[in-house]
Amino acid sequence: MEQLERLKREVGPLSVWARPSLKDIYLARGYEAHLDDPNVIARAWADATLFTDSEKYVYENDLVAGSLTGIQFDGPESEELIQAHRLVDSYGTRQFLTNNDHWAPDYATFLNEGVGGVIARIEKSREVHAGDAEALEFLDAMEIVMRGLSRFIEGYARAAWRKAEACPAHRRTLSAMAEACAHVVSDAPRTFREALQLMWLTHMAFRITGRYAMALGRVDQFLYPFYERDAAAGRLTEGEACELLACAFYKVGDDIVNIAVGGVKPDGSDALNRLSYAVLHAVGACNIPGPNLSARIHAGTAEDFLDECLKVIGTGLGYPALMNDEVNVAALSRYGYAIEDARDYCMVGCIENLLQGRQPPWTDGRFNTPKHIELALNRGVCMLTGVRQGPDTGDPTAFSTMDDFLAAFEAQLRHGASKYMRRFYNLNESVNPKSYRSPFMSCFCRDCIGRAKDINEGGALYPSVHGACCMGIATVADSLAAIEKLVYETKRMTLSHLAECLKADFEGYEPERHLLLAAPKYGNDDEYVDKYAVWFVEKMHEIFSRYRTRDGGGVYLAMAANTQNISDGRMVAATPDGRRAREALNDAASPMHGCDKNGPTAVVLSTTKPDYSLVACGTVVNQKYSPVMFTDDQLCGKLRALIRVYFARGGQEMQINAVSRAVLMDASEHPENYGGLVVRVSGFSAFYTSLSKDVQRDILQRTEHS
Repeated sequence: MEQLERLKREVGPLSVWARPSLKDIYLARGYEAHLDDPNVIARAWADATLFTDSEKYVYENDLVAGSLTGIQFDGPESEELIQAHRLVDSYGTRQFLTNNDHWAPDYATFLNEGVGGVIARIEKSREVHAGDAEALEFLDAMEIVMRGLSRFIEGYARAAWRKAEACPAHRRTLSAMAEACAHVVSDAPRTFREALQLMWLTHMAFRITGRYAMALGRVDQFLYPFYERDAAAGRLTEGEACELLACAFYKVGDDIVNIAVGGVKPDGSDALNRLSYAVLHAVGACNIPGPNLSARIHAGTAEDFLDECLKVIGTGLGYPALMNDEVNVAALSRYGYAIEDARDYCMVGCIENLLQGRQPPWTDGRFNTPKHIELALNRGVCMLTGVRQGPDTGDPTAFSTMDDFLAAFEAQLRHGASKYMRRFYNLNESVNPKSYRSPFMSCFCRDCIGRAKDINEGGALYPSVHGACCMGIATVADSLAAIEKLVYETKRMTLSHLAECLKADFEGYEPERHLLLAAPKYGNDDEYVDKYAVWFVEKMHEIFSRYRTRDGGGVYLAMAANTQNISDGRMVAATPDGRRAREALNDAASPMHGCDKNGPTAVVLSTTKPDYSLVACGTVVNQKYSPVMFTDDQLCGKLRALIRVYFARGGQEMQINAVSRAVLMDASEHPENYGGLVVRVSGFSAFYTSLSKDVQRDILQRTEHS
């Protein structure tokens, strides 16, 4: 990886790609020239002008052209940029909750056709829609942006040629880059290098428009035919492919760009190939937070691939996240997708399952489930503020059985879900679809061209979906078990007395808190508490499956939190599990920090009891293991076996930190010595020293198994 290491030195700190963008200057030029044109045509010309006019910068040590360098600036905004912002802002843009990004383009089709092939399909669609003025207008917009993409690629070809002339020592590699760019200006790629180059520049085109968390998806599948032909002809080795991939991936920086490898093919057969390994090793060599690698694992996945995954995880990177194919395909199949499409899923953002290039961009939100226990105990009134947040579900003294309390809790959950979904609908439906069409994104989604419709107006094969991320499974399960044990079984306290303890944040009630802390805890293979985790998943699925998105898609369930378990914890009073007010909730679908006391096997047995085929978005189970688990072959074999058991029993996802507590503590105290330390956070990795102290503390508190 000598080329990659030289590129790293040339690029310098990754913050080079976090500077302000000049994109609005170029977008405004496009708008200025088409002020009297229809909205969608003006938008198309704005993107096309951005693609054409923006500076194309090529690093002399790079192998794959394309980065954010060139469209960014240092220093204060110019008057030109201020004026550009005003015009661009007046046109507006979709946001995350209105289906703007967190998406995976249909690169498989695109690489087979090239830019010219897409334009040819647009022309054929014009014939089909000859009498439909609106359809023809949208197809015109699609052609404008695709020709803009062609000029974008051509600009990089010229920039690479110029760099080759200016850098004789790198002329061979830069000339190869320029030739690859020049070929795919309009033609379909012939080689792995050309296919990777076309994919990467398209990804960069999406990035410079301001879209975030755009996934690459199943890279090892749609690039593999090109790799296979080159390898068979002796034009490319696995090591060379790995370095090409790494030079592209390194420029992801800290954007959350999800890449999926492994899994099964649409026909159900094993999809693993040599490119899967090359992608894995390329991400490992980059050793940065950005490329969010997801490894799809199924019963037939080769053991040595799982071993290679663990080796990369063991570097401390935390990638790849390990995904259970059998569970994810079963979960997606509930929504009526063709089985071939369900098997061809990838992930966007952190762990969100999406059908690549077949449905609109992803949206999701966080649902603070533990808050509703508090509301059930206080007649719908927040214990922290005294403000009503839910319905009056009755005086807790009247709840004579555990079922009575669960009924009140469920009523609060249903009301909270209704409020959550109404907020989502109000935001998601707030834009006029005719004014916010995206001809560029639509070119990469089946079958927007054939239907001559925008991706968000029925052009996609499948409707949009939304993920309701239900936080606090362990906080809820532990709290319900404590109520059952201490209120209804041993009768050590009443519900009303428990509510008093919680309102006081246990001040003056330390004996009661010790009783609550000693109650059964999720993560120890204890059916007494685990049954409530099962109830949690089933109940949340039942509640949210009633809803549909604006265009009829499903509302997926998720067991994920990112770092919002910390911020949302600040909104929750003390809970019956013994947690104090405003402290963090449990992390995603993991046991509460420090409560899993019986070892990793017990954690696996607990966390696989819920039916995760009800969770179509995805799950985050964070685990932390001592570094020795990855360097000792025997211990690593035991960890691999544990993961196999976890998946065989129905676990959906596992991600692992391999940085010791001692190192993390030292990094917290001496951040200047650990600038390059990458850790798994929750659904993504990050430089540890860049995280807030609250998030660092949350990671430190996770149980470290060995």
